[in-house]
Amino acid sequence: LFLPSLTLGLSSIASVARYMRASILEVINEDYLRTARAKGLQENIVIYKHALRNALLPILTLMGLMIPNIFSGAVIVESIFAWPGLGSLAIQAVNERNYPVIMGINLMFAVLIFFGSVIADVSYAFADPRIRYE
Repeated sequence: LFLPSLTLGLSSIASVARYMRASILEVINEDYLRTARAKGLQENIVIYKHALRNALLPILTLMGLMIPNIFSGAVIVESIFAWPGLGSLAIQAVNERNYPVIMGINLMFAVLIFFGSVIADVSYAFADPRIRYE
């Protein structure tokens, strides 16, 4: 169970870390952060409370869109580790030209993309208090 989890997680963690670094570097020199430093706040508070909150919005979008990638990565992991699951079912359906199963799996991935986007949009309100939904 460790190796499949590691296989699915490493690619996601690397892209999130790279994207987070770029987002923090973009936000770090903003005027409101200079003002917070000028007020005498500690650097940890400036980074974690002020910079991270504004840098988190693009990360939430990326993570919301990664939800379907986890399931599509499961197709590869199930093939490599010979586990039965939706991935092996999808490969078997493609090989046998079982169109109803292929359409069902495609519909499931479309629903996952939709819910990933909805989860990302709703999580914006928790990350940034300026965003309100009515």
